[in-house]
Amino acid sequence: MHEQFDIIIATKNHTGFAVIIANEMESSAKARGTGIAKRTPEYIEQKMLEGKAVVAFSKDGIWAGFCYIETWEHGKYVANSGLIVAPQFRKSGLAKAIKKKIFKLSRTTYPEAKLFGLTTGLAVMKINSDLGYEPVTYSELTQDDAFWAGCKSCVNYEILVSKERKNCMCTGMLYDPQDHYEPEETKEDFKQHSKLYERFMRIKQSKLLKPFMKKEFVKLFSIFS
Repeated sequence: MHEQFDIIIATKNHTGFAVIIANEMESSAKARGTGIAKRTPEYIEQKMLEGKAVVAFSKDGIWAGFCYIETWEHGKYVANSGLIVAPQFRKSGLAKAIKKKIFKLSRTTYPEAKLFGLTTGLAVMKINSDLGYEPVTYSELTQDDAFWAGCKSCVNYEILVSKERKNCMCTGMLYDPQDHYEPEETKEDFKQHSKLYERFMRIKQSKLLKPFMKKEFVKLFSIFS
């Protein structure tokens, strides 16, 4: 249970964990076969110094998790990015607790902003739904080039570019403070349609990957022919 952890707003006292966090983000993305935007320890340190990150520790003082805030279009859009939980603490409810903490910090710091995220995981979709996020098309997300440039380190970036940033392996989710359902409603909606979401994501990813699988096959064939 998340009561086993202390989840706090990061400060300069936590910058020493930046390397560990950056390395875990990268290894986790590789293990999943998908990518989150790669972040340097220096970038993570800066988020801590700005008060735009939360960090979690076990009651024994062991680093357990992290997440940070990014802003786009002068604060009009906010993303809670880089959610990571140390391997030994996964499936403990900590990811959900961290998301709640960073969501609250985002709403306090940027009360008028639209909160959004991209995810390939059904578990993260569920967590977001519990907070009031809804699945949306990419056109409803920020169109700031700097945000999409952060996807360059993702293994699926070629797909994103080929679709002119209108679609990719990830599902877009949005919380609009001016027009949103209550968390109880989005949570119930996800519960009712989770099987449908799972099937949709599987079909979408299969269709998006198909032309690239053909391309890789042609490359492989040319090498051995």
